[in-house]
Amino acid sequence: MKILVAEDDLVTRRMLEAYLGKWGYEVLKASDGQQAWQILQQEHAPRLAILDWMMPGMDGTSVCREVRKLNLQPYTYLILLTTRGFKQDVIEGLESGADEYLTKPFDPFELKARLRSGVRIVELQDRLILAQEALREQAMRDALTGLLNRRATLDLFLAEMSRARREKTPLSLMMLDIDHFKPVNDRFGHLMGDEVLCDVARRLRVSARNYDLVGRFGGEEFLIVAPRCRPTDALIQAERLREAVCSHPITLKDTSLAVTISVGVATALEPDQLDMEALLNTADQALYRAKEAGRNRVEGDIPGAGPKPVPG
Repeated sequence: MKILVAEDDLVTRRMLEAYLGKWGYEVLKASDGQQAWQILQQEHAPRLAILDWMMPGMDGTSVCREVRKLNLQPYTYLILLTTRGFKQDVIEGLESGADEYLTKPFDPFELKARLRSGVRIVELQDRLILAQEALREQAMRDALTGLLNRRATLDLFLAEMSRARREKTPLSLMMLDIDHFKPVNDRFGHLMGDEVLCDVARRLRVSARNYDLVGRFGGEEFLIVAPRCRPTDALIQAERLREAVCSHPITLKDTSLAVTISVGVATALEPDQLDMEALLNTADQALYRAKEAGRNRVEGDIPGAGPKPVPG
């Protein structure tokens, strides 16, 4: 683990480097508080830091306050090292945001024990962050297909609209529906119907662009948000998705089932067309036309323009 040593006294700094290197730490050095603060703001900054209280530029307590003020994540464990050992000094140092306080001359064994405590706290926070991320990811995913769920898809759709509005780029939306899905459930049962949903979801995920959002909108309906995708490109992409689903049958036990989808496409070319409800309605109407025209096909609309069908 990397550790920052900020100490303007050369002898103390070399002594700390020697001990820390012996204990297996990777040491980064700073000779003043300003340099220490710059290092702690870097993207892959050390998670532990030993800061001398009295340093040129910024003292150790000022560095502690700046770190805590920014609420840097992941957490940085800070140890103040100083000759000031009065009770009021200890209180001031801890209130500045330091986690530990050691007086000079320091005891190497005490320092080692304090560092072990810091490592445990840092590692515990890392595990908590991983657990939080796992819960967040789980909350965003559809339990059956593993795609984004409806809420996450709409939330990210709003975020993509904001970015498209800010960058003045087009944004396309595809609404997809599995054709004749109810007879599949009626004939093979809901468990087999779930297998069909999962297989279709997998084909959509593999065939979509890496940066597209692919979500299950509800039942046998899916939603794909395609950033920076103009109308013609959106229709071509929708046709590719349609072919990915219908090109090979899905095997259910000993039965091969031909599955198709219908797709409705809507594209916003201008910032004033970036309205979620309007785009959803436009894509839904295009999907309805695709089903009315015989299913297994793509229909597309540009707000303010006529339909642009792509035969299935």
